[in-house]
Amino acid sequence: MDLRFTAADDAFREEVRAFVREHLPADIRAKVESQRRLGKDDFVRWHRILHARGWGAPSWPKEYGGTGWSALQRVIFEIETIGAGAPRLIPFGVSMIAPVLMKFASKEMQARFLPRIPTMDDFWCQGYSEPGAGSDLASLRTKAVRKGDCYIVNGQKTWTTYAQYADWIFCLVRTGSDGKQQDGISMLLIDMKSPGVTVRPIKTLDGGHDVNETWFEDVEVPVENLVGEEGRAWTYAKVLLGHERTGIAGIGQCYRELRRLKRYAREAADGHGGRMFDDVRMRDKIARIEMELMSLEMLLLRVAAQSKGQPGPEASVVKIRGSEIQQDIAMLQMEVAGPHAWPFEPEWIEPDAASPVEGPSWAAPACASYFDMRKLSIYGGTNEVQRGIIARMMMQA
Repeated sequence: MDLRFTAADDAFREEVRAFVREHLPADIRAKVESQRRLGKDDFVRWHRILHARGWGAPSWPKEYGGTGWSALQRVIFEIETIGAGAPRLIPFGVSMIAPVLMKFASKEMQARFLPRIPTMDDFWCQGYSEPGAGSDLASLRTKAVRKGDCYIVNGQKTWTTYAQYADWIFCLVRTGSDGKQQDGISMLLIDMKSPGVTVRPIKTLDGGHDVNETWFEDVEVPVENLVGEEGRAWTYAKVLLGHERTGIAGIGQCYRELRRLKRYAREAADGHGGRMFDDVRMRDKIARIEMELMSLEMLLLRVAAQSKGQPGPEASVVKIRGSEIQQDIAMLQMEVAGPHAWPFEPEWIEPDAASPVEGPSWAAPACASYFDMRKLSIYGGTNEVQRGIIARMMMQA
């Protein structure tokens, strides 16, 4: 397969680069480049800038208001925007629930929810994992009981990223107990302002508040908010997870963080009068990561070129390698920062904070990034689960 870019691909790449240079707000870029925390306004503002250009839904077909881009163009767009310092598009609406609605929802549900996603009029979050039902998602226990024209939902979800910002949550619930565990699972769209919904923060190792636990106590959900058919959501969940795993690869983030790592190594002293980058062992480590990243990009481009809209088991390969590379980069950033990264306090990476630590200004954020990257091999299905999928669906084929 010829993976060289065509003239049209190169022109598209330059178009994206030029747009980001001109339209990405300087304050948002500065936060991203210095590894400071982003808030809801930052994500929404950038998404709406893209939407005004017609790029608010990069993966959608034109019939639903999307760009109609090829899979290859979507990969180029991700690499160029995120690599240039833009925030990622929050995936829960545009990249996760939207493809499910397009494939399985009624026309009425599509007309109700899809137009509000690329405009960010609705901010979405995901209700999948539960205490005791993470990798073994089919054992979920959040229950929805039909009562007239409503479902009454009771249970708990955990690791609900950005639930504190969300207007809606797409939620896997148990509506039946007959047959296999997977047969009794349904998907509901739940208004986060509904009485009985409670969001409680979970502080992560870096001191951040991205994830939450979400409680449902006698929450009334209209039957019209059921996606597809009752008891068939295991199929819908697998479609959604395929899109999530491909996104976790974070190829744009990898290139951005690799450039940051090289800059750190050129700035950091080695303790012997030279720079960390002058140490051949450090350059070898950086070169190894860069080669692995180039290999991952080639894999992603190949998968994109062959894609028919729905990620297959290849998404598991991409997820594993992408998460591992991001963790390796974060670990090497910590090695370059050395002892300056260890005296870390979460408030030092707030938007307007200045680290009081002696040493380079990027040291504390490097520590926070290292902590935060630990989660990548867990969410979206642990890397161990992904290896099982690869063994069953690819190696035995």
